[in-house]
Amino acid sequence: MAPAQSARQGRQARKPVLNARKLKRKRNEEQLASLGQRVEELDPKAQLESFSELPLSEPTANGLAASHYKTMTDIQARAIPFALKGADILGAAKTGSGKTLAFLIPVLENLYRKQWTEYDGLGALIISPTRELAIQIFEVLRKIGRYHTFSAGLVIGGKSLKEEQERLARMNILVCTPGRMLQHLDQTAELDVYNLQMLVLDEADRIMDMGFQQTVDAIIEHLPKERQTLLFSATQTKRVSDLARLSLQDPEYVAVHESAETSTPTTLQQHYVVTPLPEKLNTLWSFIRSNLKAKTLVFLSSGKQVRYVYESFRHLQPGVPLLHLHGRQKQGGRLDITTRFSRAKYAVLFATDVAARGLDFPAVDWVIQLDCPEDADTYIHRVGRTARYERNGRAVLFLDPTEEEAMLKRLAQKKVPIERINVKAKKKQSIKDQLQNMCFKDPELKYLGQKAFISYVKSIYLQKDKEVFKLKELPLEEFAASLGLPGAPRIKFIKGEDSKAQKNQPRALQKLLNEEESGEENGEKKAKKNGEVRTKYDRMFERRNQDVLADHYSKLINDDGTAIATGQANGDTQDADADDEFLSVKRRYEAGDEGLDDGLSEASSVRKDVKVVHIDGKEPLVIDSKRREKLLKSKKKLLKYKSKGTKLIYDEEGNPHQVYELEDEEKFKAQGDAKEQRAKFLEAEAEKTRLADITDKEIARQKRREKKEKRKARERALREQQAGPTAVLAPYEEEDEGDVEGDVDMASVSEHDEEYEENEEEETRPAKRQRMSSEDDASSEEEEEEEKEKEKESKKRPAKRSKRTHKEGPAPGEPVEVNTLEDLEALATGLLE
Repeated sequence: MAPAQSARQGRQARKPVLNARKLKRKRNEEQLASLGQRVEELDPKAQLESFSELPLSEPTANGLAASHYKTMTDIQARAIPFALKGADILGAAKTGSGKTLAFLIPVLENLYRKQWTEYDGLGALIISPTRELAIQIFEVLRKIGRYHTFSAGLVIGGKSLKEEQERLARMNILVCTPGRMLQHLDQTAELDVYNLQMLVLDEADRIMDMGFQQTVDAIIEHLPKERQTLLFSATQTKRVSDLARLSLQDPEYVAVHESAETSTPTTLQQHYVVTPLPEKLNTLWSFIRSNLKAKTLVFLSSGKQVRYVYESFRHLQPGVPLLHLHGRQKQGGRLDITTRFSRAKYAVLFATDVAARGLDFPAVDWVIQLDCPEDADTYIHRVGRTARYERNGRAVLFLDPTEEEAMLKRLAQKKVPIERINVKAKKKQSIKDQLQNMCFKDPELKYLGQKAFISYVKSIYLQKDKEVFKLKELPLEEFAASLGLPGAPRIKFIKGEDSKAQKNQPRALQKLLNEEESGEENGEKKAKKNGEVRTKYDRMFERRNQDVLADHYSKLINDDGTAIATGQANGDTQDADADDEFLSVKRRYEAGDEGLDDGLSEASSVRKDVKVVHIDGKEPLVIDSKRREKLLKSKKKLLKYKSKGTKLIYDEEGNPHQVYELEDEEKFKAQGDAKEQRAKFLEAEAEKTRLADITDKEIARQKRREKKEKRKARERALREQQAGPTAVLAPYEEEDEGDVEGDVDMASVSEHDEEYEENEEEETRPAKRQRMSSEDDASSEEEEEEEKEKEKESKKRPAKRSKRTHKEGPAPGEPVEVNTLEDLEALATGLLE
């Protein structure tokens, strides 16, 4: 009775646990249903102020409260309701207005309502143009999503690819940069993106421009078209081509500050200084020395300039911590620099446009643009590193006199209010002599200065807006001297205005012009050297390659390839006549002479063993040797002697036609004007190509998917092999009252061997002994003693053990099958006992 009571009590204890699980599951389903209903009832155009007014799940609401987010900004209040309802969004707002939360909250909510798990694959993909911005987005995601059960990952360059590959299969949300993400899509078989729900592009205008265009197009080819797409930036694109590339479906354009008077924050004070190019470093040094207790961000156009300015100012020791950030640094160093600058109270950071977008450095006082930005959008993003979240900030733009007028026009078109200020002459310091001294003593610093000069001039040369950037009007010699260089380095890519036209010339024309130039140069050299004494060195430099015919030999050859007599070449006709009498030609065959062919045919007809085989070709095949006879047996070799076939097209009635058939002139004119026919034909062919392109892309996508599935299966099998051999225990039988079974061996076998052994053991395993009653205790003790004696004897007797699992012998009276030598030895041992 005791066992039955304990089992009944166990079942009663399990019932409350099962009931609690059912209640919890039911409660979650009710919460999801009510949340979905609240989202459907939400009016996207309603005026909302706080996050509590949004239909958010409990984990998201708790994460926002723990991160101290209560009031929504304008872009959040207008974009989040549309995104929660599943609409595609084009979001544009000023820098520092909270665009990151505007797309992270919908990502968490939409995946939560769909009950996304790690087995569903990747649910949301967030793409950022720079690594630093991707890290910043990931940190915000960790803060507000701390109470969710999603798995989120950060995929950026500069880290181990294998470590990322091992974890990507379990990720629900990925924050990434375009280059590394495309690498994983091509190489990581475990990454499943075919069920993607949301695609987010932060700083979308930068991602969609020429720098990332091919990479983003390749990424989108891997993604499903049925998805929600969110695009956010301070300067948003509206180009139809860009939107079509991303497969946006009726996107909502959310532009919060489109009707504002300025495109920059109102708390930002913007000024510009007109400084000649050679005086820029002096002005920057004077500014840093005057603002030691400030946090300053200085933008330059190239990484080499950043390195040179950082190294030179570090030697000069301005009295404030200096940092530098550019794209050539390793990821660990870049992350360390951004962290140090964020935590520093007073510091100066020299950076390229790597730090121009999205990065949130707290309490930046000044943004200095030492080099003119390429356009007004870049200017807006640069100055957006200060005056964030309605804080105060100041920005200064350094302009050369040649850049002032055109750049101010570009800024006025973008609603950027900017005022001119002048530099106080008393506070201005010159560091030109100090830089020259340092470059003279330190060759590495001089080398950096030369590279900085070249990179700056190259950046100006490559700019598209030639009204702003006028390279020919810049004082380059003075600029090189201001960098501490003894002279301006030579730059190869400046060849004048005709360099591009010369580059685009046809190759044949270029070759002809080069030959004419070389001919003129050779003529000039010969004219010069006529009156000079030629030395052996002159002759050495005039030597030509051995495969080039000498001049005296080329004069002896006519244009038709016939030789000219030496005397005739020199004008001596008498010697030529004498030579002709000495060696006279009896008969001359010209090229293509039919008499020569007739002579050959007559000569061949004399031989009786020569055969002529007529094949489908221009000329018959002459068989005059055994090798030619073997040629008749090979169809493949005969193809080169046969004429090429013509491609035919059969109509529905089975009549053959040429691929291209010319119509009658009357029929052609009856169909209409030639231009109209051409236009109709092009439209029809374009439509065919478009439909075929859609089909081809779908087939290519299907092939990629199949290839990825095969690779995934191979990697899974490889991991199972690398996991090590599987230990298979011998069949275990219960021990009865101290009964000791034989030793257990372990074998490393494959899955097929495991199944084989299990079946074999089931067939040969003896039946378990029945437990004995209390009346048979005496007889059982006697049997145990006999078995112990037998075991002792077997231990003394040497016996061979098999490699496979030990099996007990069959019961007496049963037939024994002998298949192997081991079975025979076991049978012989049993008979001896």
